[in-house]
Amino acid sequence: MKTGGSATRSTSVQRFFKEEVQSHGWRTADLRRASIRWRREILQQSDLKFLLRVADNLFAGTINDEKNVAVFLLENIIAGFGDEEFELLESWLPRISNWSDHDALVHYLIAPMMVAKPARARRVFRWAKSPNRWYRRAACVALIQGTRRKMFFSEIKKLGERLLSDEDDMVQKGLGWLLRETAKADARSTLPYLLSIRERAPRLVLRTACETLSGGIRKRVLTAP
Repeated sequence: MKTGGSATRSTSVQRFFKEEVQSHGWRTADLRRASIRWRREILQQSDLKFLLRVADNLFAGTINDEKNVAVFLLENIIAGFGDEEFELLESWLPRISNWSDHDALVHYLIAPMMVAKPARARRVFRWAKSPNRWYRRAACVALIQGTRRKMFFSEIKKLGERLLSDEDDMVQKGLGWLLRETAKADARSTLPYLLSIRERAPRLVLRTACETLSGGIRKRVLTAP
């Protein structure tokens, strides 16, 4: 991993982040392909528990590429994961340091496990109360895979009520992303909710939520009554 990146890219990747980010300088597609190869080699020599330990150690570090590898090693094999593995992934949330490792973990690993066992969605309300911005963003992003399948609408409305007053831009972007995917999956059900919150919701949340709606409907939501 240390030799496969680019020193130039390692420096340039910083422009995508407000936080200071450490990187080996890998391109995402190359890193994903390498991770798939490493996963195959690990499973040939050992078992899933060892693979989970490797991923756990990688996500405990500070280098962005290594945390992404932790996710890529487990991506697409989580169908057989259960509550023990979910607890492990949830324990990674305090280790998040930027939007990249957040979205990799929550969108590609935790969110599909919410779909697999919808009762897990109750966790998001505890996360929404956290002083940690990444927990609050995770509360939103963890429901995106489900809302694309027309799941969790009542949970999304309840979560929205809790986070509409959140002033953190990362949380607002996460909530806007969730509502955009909800509107995309079921605009007819989502529109009345968007109209009901338009006077209270941050402009960033509303603009993002309306991105997939038609021009006339988008104008209706964004125009003050």
